Amino acid sequence: MGSAKVNTFRSFEPTADEICLQVERILMSEEFHTPKRGRNFLEFVVNETLAGRSGFLKAFTIANMVFGREASFDPQNDPVVRIEAGRIRKALERYYLVAGQADEVIITLPKGGYVPRFEYAQDALDPVSEPVSEKALEKSPAGGLDDQDDPRPDIGRRARPVALGLGATLVTVLALLLLALAGALSVSRNVSTRAPPPGSAQPKVVVDFFAESGLIGAGSDIARGLRDDVIGQLAQFDDIVVVTGSIRGEAADGAAYALQGNVQLDGSRMRAAARLVRQSDGAVIWADNYDANLDVQNKLVIQADVAGKIASAIAQPYGAIFQADKETIARPAENGGSDAYACTLIYYSYRQTMTEQSHRKTRECLQQTIQRFPDNASSWALLSMVYLDEIRFRYKLGTPASAQPLELAIAAAERAISLAPGNPRVLRAQMLVSFFRGDIGKALTAGTSAYAANPDDVEVAGEYGSRLAMSGKWQSGCELLSIALSRNAGPKGFYEVGMALCAFMRGDIEAAEQWSRRSDLDGNPMHHLLLLSILGTAGKTNEARLEREWLNTHAPEMMGNVRAEVSLRLQRPEDQELFLNGLRAAGMVIPPVNTPR
Repeated sequence: MGSAKVNTFRSFEPTADEICLQVERILMSEEFHTPKRGRNFLEFVVNETLAGRSGFLKAFTIANMVFGREASFDPQNDPVVRIEAGRIRKALERYYLVAGQADEVIITLPKGGYVPRFEYAQDALDPVSEPVSEKALEKSPAGGLDDQDDPRPDIGRRARPVALGLGATLVTVLALLLLALAGALSVSRNVSTRAPPPGSAQPKVVVDFFAESGLIGAGSDIARGLRDDVIGQLAQFDDIVVVTGSIRGEAADGAAYALQGNVQLDGSRMRAAARLVRQSDGAVIWADNYDANLDVQNKLVIQADVAGKIASAIAQPYGAIFQADKETIARPAENGGSDAYACTLIYYSYRQTMTEQSHRKTRECLQQTIQRFPDNASSWALLSMVYLDEIRFRYKLGTPASAQPLELAIAAAERAISLAPGNPRVLRAQMLVSFFRGDIGKALTAGTSAYAANPDDVEVAGEYGSRLAMSGKWQSGCELLSIALSRNAGPKGFYEVGMALCAFMRGDIEAAEQWSRRSDLDGNPMHHLLLLSILGTAGKTNEARLEREWLNTHAPEMMGNVRAEVSLRLQRPEDQELFLNGLRAAGMVIPPVNTPR
C-alpha cells in the first residue's frame, strides 16, 4: 500500500474508536471487494482483537464463529480460513489504493496469522512482495499460510473494547445482522460489480433473484444468502462482468446471460437448482441441482459450498460460458482486429490442443491486442505464459532452443504486474516466470496469493499445485492437483501427468504408471520421458525399450539434454536423482553433471 500518505509525527497506535470508525468506513465502501462472509471475517477479528482476545484468533475459532463450521473442523485439511484471509488482504490493499488513500487509520491483516494490525497512515509493504517462510508453506496442505501467533503484544491491553456495556459476542452478532441487511439492499441495485479492463468485450452475466418454495421465511433467507454468495464468487473471475437484476427479475441491458435459481425446502432437506440462460434466444446452456441436509451442515456452509460450485461451473476457464462463446474465437481473423476477450477464448482453446499452429495463432492475437490496448493486464499475462510455453513445452510445440522466450515472458509479466499486481491471472504469470527463471521463493509467494484470490480458478489451482510439488512440497502440491483434476477441465492430460509424478515420488509405481498412461502421450515427449522413468523403476524392461525407441525417434534433442530438462522442472537434487535413476534402470545413459544450474 505504497500510495498511503506518510505521517511522521505519530508513533502510537490508533484508538479503539478510530479503529471502529475506520472499519465502518471500509465496509461501507464499494471499493472493498469481498463477499459478505469476508466482511464478517474482518469485523470479527477486529472486535476480538480490541476486546483483548487476539490470542484466540486461530483458524479453528474463526471457522466456527464466522463460517459456521462444526467442531470437527480440521484447518490442516480445510483451507477455507486461509483462503478468505488472503482475499481480505487483497481487498484491503485495493481499498487503500483506490478509496482510502487519504484515510488516517490503516488496517492490515499481516501474513502468518489472523490478528489485524492498526496504525496511522504510513508506507507499507505490498503483501505480494512480502516473504513467505518455507516453514509456513510446509505446514499448510493447500500451500498457504497456517495459524501463527502474532508477535506483537496484545493490542487489547492498550485499547478499550469496542463495546460499551455490551459483550463482544453480542456486538458481533448485531454487526453480522447489519451486514446481512446491507448486503440484501446492495444486491437489489442493477449495477456491475466491477469495470471491465481496457479493450475487453467480456460477456455480462445478470444474477436474478432466486425463487423459493417450502417453508415460509426459511427458504427466502437461504435463497437471498445463496444469491449473495454466488455474486461474490462470480466477481472473482476476470473474464465476465457480473450485474444484478431488479426485484422483478428484469435483466440488465446488454447482459448476454442470465443466471436463474430456485431453492426448495422439504423439512430439513434442501435442493438448490440453477440454470444459465442465453438471453438472445432463451436457450438453457447449463443447469444443475445441489442437494443438502440442514440438519447435517450449517446453512452458511451450504450456501458457500453451493455458490462456489455454481460459479466454478459457469465462469471458470473451460466452463459453460467459455463453451458457449467459442464462436467468438473467429472474430479477430474476420475483422482484422483483436478483442481481449476473444483472444482469451483463443488462449484457452489453444491450451486444450497445444499445437504449433494454435500456439502461433494465440501469440499473434495477444500481440495485436496489447498493441491496441496496452493497459490490458490480463492480455499481457496471457502473452507472458504463451512465450513461456516455448520453453516448457518446446518439444511438443517444435520451438527452437533460445533464451529469447524467457526474456519476452519476463518483460510481459512485469508489464502485467505494473498494471494489476493483485489480479490472479497476473499472479499466475508471475509465478510461472519466477519458477522457470529459478526464483522459487518468489514463485510460491505469487502462487499463494493467486490461489487465495480465486481458489475456484482451475488453472490457478493446477499450476500452483504443480509448482508446489516440483519445488519439493509434494503433499500440498499434489492435493491441489487432485482438486484441479476433479473439476474435469483444463489441458488434456496436464493434471494426469502431474498425478503420475506425485505417485512416482511417493513410491506408488503402479498408480504412477496408470496416471501416466492416462496423460497426453500423443506427441508430448516430456510425458513419455516420465513414463520411461516409471517403467524403468518398475523393472518393465521390454515396455521401457519401446518408450526409449519412441523418444529417440521423436525427441532426439531432448534425449541428449535430459538432465537439464529434468532440473528445469524438479527443484530438489534428491527428486532429480530419483527421476534419473528410473531412466538409468530403463537403459538410458545419463551424461554427468557439467556445470551447476
